[in-house]
Amino acid sequence: MLLPLPRRPRFLRGAHLPSPVEAPLLRTQRLVLRPHEMSDLETWTRIESDPSIRGNLHWPVRTQGEMRSHLRERTRSTALWQADDFLALAVELDGTVIGDVSMHLRTVASETRSAEIGWLQLPEYRGRGYATEAAEELLGFAFQTLGARWVTAIIDDDNESSMALARRLGFDRIAQTGRKVTFLTTEARAALASYRTLDPRESADAHSQRGSSVRR
Repeated sequence: MLLPLPRRPRFLRGAHLPSPVEAPLLRTQRLVLRPHEMSDLETWTRIESDPSIRGNLHWPVRTQGEMRSHLRERTRSTALWQADDFLALAVELDGTVIGDVSMHLRTVASETRSAEIGWLQLPEYRGRGYATEAAEELLGFAFQTLGARWVTAIIDDDNESSMALARRLGFDRIAQTGRKVTFLTTEARAALASYRTLDPRESADAHSQRGSSVRR
């Protein structure tokens, strides 16, 4: 099982943005994307306990206490400032958390700024375009607010539904290392893909939208 590498201490991460980019409150046609709260623990436990999510993100099996700590870490992941900083947002539908979208700031320099996006969703909400809608909104945040020049997504090569979602969002497959496939998109490609998707429900999340592998 692959586990996430520890982040470098902040003093070793070098350059930073002029000011931290704080976690937004984003609204789409059907969803609210907002910072996690400890009151989300019941739903977060269901997310962490789902084998289809946990397996594709290479998360370990956690105890209830460890799940609580993992959620607490997500509630604190609310700003991007230096390389490796992580931001996570709960995806809410009609007041119910149905998943999560997340982003790492990978490089800081304005001319080469890049980020990595991730997504996950509870099984009972798949196939209705919610993951596409949420990820598309976070991509807009990456390009328009964070100022990223490109965004990547890293997905297991057997996760056909997530790879299909990436392609719908305008990502191109650019590399593969072992089982990990790297996809990349730019603002222009993402905008073109968005223009082609007139109704998020028409870009259904395939059979089992299980998540890209931002593994925090």
